[in-house]
Amino acid sequence: MQTIAPAAQIPDWRTASGLVSYPEALAEMEARAEAIHEGKATELVWFLEHPPLYTAGTSAHAEDLVDPDRFPVYDAGRGGQYTYHGPGQRTVYLMLDLKRRGRDVRAYVHNLEEWVIRTLALLGVAGERRDGRVGIWVTREGGREDKIAAIGVRVRRWVTFHGIAINVNPDLSHFGGIVPCGISDHGVTSLADLGVDISMAELDRLLKQTFVEVFPGFADE
Repeated sequence: MQTIAPAAQIPDWRTASGLVSYPEALAEMEARAEAIHEGKATELVWFLEHPPLYTAGTSAHAEDLVDPDRFPVYDAGRGGQYTYHGPGQRTVYLMLDLKRRGRDVRAYVHNLEEWVIRTLALLGVAGERRDGRVGIWVTREGGREDKIAAIGVRVRRWVTFHGIAINVNPDLSHFGGIVPCGISDHGVTSLADLGVDISMAELDRLLKQTFVEVFPGFADE
């Protein structure tokens, strides 16, 4: 007899009003993911900004931390390597129940990429995937490729946490303390660097709009 998965929920949307410390965010994600698994909480999509910091994924190499004393460094527990977070970067953490969304981690990561790509397209920015390179990339004049968004996920008992980070108008020099995601042959850019002037609130609105197009089993309120 075929087992039918329960219908996907409508996630809660939360926007932090100030900078959120990384330990606070990590504790909140852990607690919410556990509550979702136990059926005690709904899914959550959380928009926030961090103070300047670096995070190390499970594949991080010590030599890629170029300036370890510049900002605090945290063990993220997610996949990937070193990433910078800071003001001017829209970080979005998603705690979604994949038991209700297909039990396919690869498809989930593809949907995260598609979510960012479709949102950037609304701003006239052509974000692209690259084989062997995590994140979303843009091609600049002369063919140079710069990273505009990072993606890092963790899934525990089919509940996701961590998520995406889109560079809106961060201080790009802060990326100089690491080799972002272990990739040294390419640069980092932002919407502001590309000439796109947008507020966090407007970007959040577009992300909510495109979320309903990309993620399966979701019905808008």
